[in-house]
Amino acid sequence: MVIINPLEKKYTTIIDSQDELKNYYEKHKEEIWVGYNSRNYDQYILKAILCGFNPKKINDHIISGNGGWTFSSLLQKVPLNNYDVMTSFHGLKQLEGFMGNNIKETSVDFNLDRKLTQAEIDETVKYCTHDVEQTIEVFFQRKNDFDAHLALIKTFNLPLIYIGKTQAQLASIILEAQKISHDDDWEIRLPDTYILNKYQFVAEWFLNPNNYDENAFLDCEIAGIPHTIGWGGLHGAIDKYFYKCKEDELLVMADVDQLYPTLMIRYHLLSRGIRNYDKFKNILETSLRLKREKKKKEREPYKKICNITYGAMGDKYNNMYDNLHRKLVCVFGQVLLVDLLEKLESFCELIQSNTDGILVKIKRKDFEKLDDTIYEWENRTGLHMSFDIYETVIQKDVNNYIIIDSKGNFKSKGGYVKQLGPLDYDLPIINEALVNYMTKGIKIEETINNCKDLIKFQKIVKVSSKYLYGWHNGKKQTDKTYRVFASKDLKDGYIGKQKCDGATIEKFANTPEHCFIDNEDMKDKTIPSKLDRKWYIDFAYKRLEDFGIEVN
Repeated sequence: MVIINPLEKKYTTIIDSQDELKNYYEKHKEEIWVGYNSRNYDQYILKAILCGFNPKKINDHIISGNGGWTFSSLLQKVPLNNYDVMTSFHGLKQLEGFMGNNIKETSVDFNLDRKLTQAEIDETVKYCTHDVEQTIEVFFQRKNDFDAHLALIKTFNLPLIYIGKTQAQLASIILEAQKISHDDDWEIRLPDTYILNKYQFVAEWFLNPNNYDENAFLDCEIAGIPHTIGWGGLHGAIDKYFYKCKEDELLVMADVDQLYPTLMIRYHLLSRGIRNYDKFKNILETSLRLKREKKKKEREPYKKICNITYGAMGDKYNNMYDNLHRKLVCVFGQVLLVDLLEKLESFCELIQSNTDGILVKIKRKDFEKLDDTIYEWENRTGLHMSFDIYETVIQKDVNNYIIIDSKGNFKSKGGYVKQLGPLDYDLPIINEALVNYMTKGIKIEETINNCKDLIKFQKIVKVSSKYLYGWHNGKKQTDKTYRVFASKDLKDGYIGKQKCDGATIEKFANTPEHCFIDNEDMKDKTIPSKLDRKWYIDFAYKRLEDFGIEVN
């Protein structure tokens, strides 16, 4: 076992010694222990060893799909302030790849049925040390998440041991929720404040028992553009849309402030398992007040509780589970948004709508009319909207777009154009080229050909648990994660994956026909002559076409 104290910069390696581990644990058990996937795995291995169990047995127990807590009740008697830095479905190796670090796997087989040689022990220690160092790096990249988690505990006076709980579990504890069983999942009703005429069919769809299926949806046209209505939300957009406003026009993005939490309070749709209703109301009011005061850091724990509560109502294992109220929050939000669209469509051109907001194009002279219409809707529904003004929109669909204001500032959404960070640094040169072209008019070729950072051309792929091997250049690959680059060398083949011996080798999506692999550290690496920049240029142009932009 490898343990690193980053503050003291002290490395501790313990090999086959329960006593050493016990001594270390006793000295540090009041501190916060951080791991990657430690909530589901590492903490139980640690506790099992401290209790005297064979770590291989609990490892096999967990790997076979059982929860670590089911192994023995003795594990519950070992207190541990465990914080899990894993907040996504990415494996640690993928994140290491995004960060440009070495992602080679150890050559030591984890299933060896014998004692390791000294050389194998040395390699295993080196491998484990590297992964702990990478976990520390991920922690610092995600420190805002940790700060928000700790803020929940401090703000609501919870014991430090709760650092190991999920934020949804914390919300349940803070709101004093108790598990309550219900058998009214489909007793659908509508808000008493909505007014619909032309689009009354939307309200009727929700009330029709023939549609009482979680996967049911309604495709329809609202305000001139296709929409999808369902039990998970509303969305609609003009696909492949590019527009720059004339002098007498405005693009207005109007978003409902904290839509779901506000609906829960205004229409009494909070989980029926929550005993302290007033506490949630105070938390929401505090969140909105701190937003107005622009106190982002102070607001974070209150905002977290507000946003978590809706999702927790759909979690069968959370005390806030309330499937009817979860549906009603979503239904009320959609019906009231369609209500607003019906009032605006006579003088606004709808560009997109998505659950809690809309983007419309209007004449400047109609802004006051827009404001008045929304004000009436706000007073009637109890919701509140905030406005932002833009002059250009470039939209692939409702989930991928860029909107630009008169000063050149822009907001982007979606995997094609979002600002990539160290933990999702996948084909960043493509996003950079698209954003440069759309916001500054810089040619795709200029961005890609002038780039001197090899890491910006990386594509990270992972062999999932459904597959046995990776394949490249006719050979099985032992690693599970790969950093791939387009190659001009025709001898380089594609990167593939295989489910079993003899099965078809499937090419990874969004990877070139000819590629090379570099799983080593990217720091200070120069770009090799065989990097095929043209592949990236063509890929960027294909994505531009997805936005409806054709470049001659």
